[in-house]
Amino acid sequence: MVPMYALHFYVTYTTFQSVLKCIGYFFVVRLFESAWFTWVSQCNHIVMDIHDDVDYDSWLHLQIRATCNIEKSLFNDWYTGHLNFQIEHHLFPTMPRHNLYKIQPLVKSLCEKHGVNYVIKPLWKAFYDIILSLKKSGQLWQEAYDELITSM
Repeated sequence: MVPMYALHFYVTYTTFQSVLKCIGYFFVVRLFESAWFTWVSQCNHIVMDIHDDVDYDSWLHLQIRATCNIEKSLFNDWYTGHLNFQIEHHLFPTMPRHNLYKIQPLVKSLCEKHGVNYVIKPLWKAFYDIILSLKKSGQLWQEAYDELITSM
C-alpha cells in the first residue's frame, strides 16, 4: 500500500511541482471518491426492507433480502466496479467481482425455485430509492424530535 501512495505522490508531484497542490489534489479526489462510493454501496443496501425482529428462514434468505442488484450494462459495470451484482457478492464474497455476472443466472434460478424474491433495478431507480429512504428516515427522526420537544 505504501509503494502505491509513494508512486501516486511522485506522479502528482511531478505534475503539480508543489507538495501543497499534491495534498490538495489528494483530498479533492477523496471527496469525490467517497461520495461516489456512498451512492454505489448504498443503492444496493440501505433501500432494502429488512428488520431485526424478523426471523428469516436461512442465512441465504437474509443475504438476498438485504441486497439488490443493479441492471447489467457496460456503464453500470464500470460505474459500480462490478458491484451491481450485490446479491452474488454477498453470497460469494471472495469471488472476483468481474466474474459475478457469470453466476447470476444460477442464483436467480435458485431463488425462483425456492420462491425467494430476487430484485434487479435500473441504476436511476436505485438512486431514487436512496432519496426516498433518506426522506423516510428524516421524517422518523423529525417525529421523534418533535415528540421529545413536546414532552419537555
